[in-house]
Amino acid sequence: MKTIRFSFLATGLAIIAAIASCSKSETNKNVTPVLPPSHPITAGNISGFVKGTLLTGSTYTVTSDLTVKKGDTLLAQPGAIVIVKNDAQITVDGVLQVLGTQTSPVSFNSDTKTPGSWGGLACDSAQAVTIKWAHIDNAGGPDPTGSPRKTVSVLVPIVVDIEDSWITNGQDDEIGVRAAAKITILRNTIVSSGSTDGEAINIKDGATGDIAYNVVFSQAGTGVKLETNATVPIPQTIVNVYNNTLVSNGWRRGAAEPGRGVSIGVNAIGHVYNNIMVNNYQGFELFSDGDSKNTTYGNNLFFATAATFVDNTVTPNVTVNLAANFYPSDGVGKAQTSDLISVDPTFTSFSGTFVLPNGAANPNDFHLKAGSPAIGKGNTSFATTTLSTPADADLGAYPTDGKGNKH
Repeated sequence: MKTIRFSFLATGLAIIAAIASCSKSETNKNVTPVLPPSHPITAGNISGFVKGTLLTGSTYTVTSDLTVKKGDTLLAQPGAIVIVKNDAQITVDGVLQVLGTQTSPVSFNSDTKTPGSWGGLACDSAQAVTIKWAHIDNAGGPDPTGSPRKTVSVLVPIVVDIEDSWITNGQDDEIGVRAAAKITILRNTIVSSGSTDGEAINIKDGATGDIAYNVVFSQAGTGVKLETNATVPIPQTIVNVYNNTLVSNGWRRGAAEPGRGVSIGVNAIGHVYNNIMVNNYQGFELFSDGDSKNTTYGNNLFFATAATFVDNTVTPNVTVNLAANFYPSDGVGKAQTSDLISVDPTFTSFSGTFVLPNGAANPNDFHLKAGSPAIGKGNTSFATTTLSTPADADLGAYPTDGKGNKH
């Protein structure tokens, strides 16, 4: 009888705890829970097949390629530190959950802390990818053929959620998704990446979702690039691109293939609003092979701190007319009456930079000063689908209500 009473009591307590947990989750829907360790991984050297939890405050050294098998999960708790040696790559065929916090982000870096010195997160066959509040630095090291690798890559139609993270000093695409994935790419800061090529956020082959409140500074190629597969036109890539700040991109790749703030081509659809694009080689490019009938855009700010700039990546050098490149003449995009053309957004601080080397730090502060002309000029009702996070009435990644990028 005592055993039965105890069982009923334990069951009752479990039910009460479950109700309390549900109530709490209902009032904290935007808080990412920190999951308890499952198969805790001991700090120290790791390699080969891995699953389980990288623990808060622990440091792990990846000595050779690491693989998460299908059906397995690799979870990183806040404050976990991963140091990668020997150009190793982390391959995820299962589930990746990187759950840092604002005060205790997760860190991935190489032991040398130099650009392109480890292989990145190859999630090409993953089952799900979640990365929140993480530093992912100096990836893109060469593959066996000598070609640079992407920092985060996905080639399968899964849920991809990348938020509030810093990605710096990569060598190719920083976030590359080529599949009919559901993407949520919010409030990230991508700095000085791509050696002489590579986009910051490169979305292709039928992916759908939102790219918002990101800062992209000094990318070799384009800040945000959307395409559908050239030979498989359906499903289309359909992405909302809004409230991003895209500055000084496209110069290291130069005239051979100018980088843009945002580009849309190959039957992709974009809804592009409320972005700030400053000192990019080209601003917004809607290519003739993009789905111009269904693509919508407006309320974007374009500015250059000089009328012209000399591109010395080619011989003879090319003098670039910046204002003419806000909407390049080889595209079909046209300036909208809601755009702010050649209007200084008045960042808190900006050096006027056009070209910085791969791996350079960002010396600027892209928050808006009080009285900025970008305040209140946004479109908050452009979306035809529910957005992952609402658009803001201010332009760029740092709206004055504090709801944007937290970096």
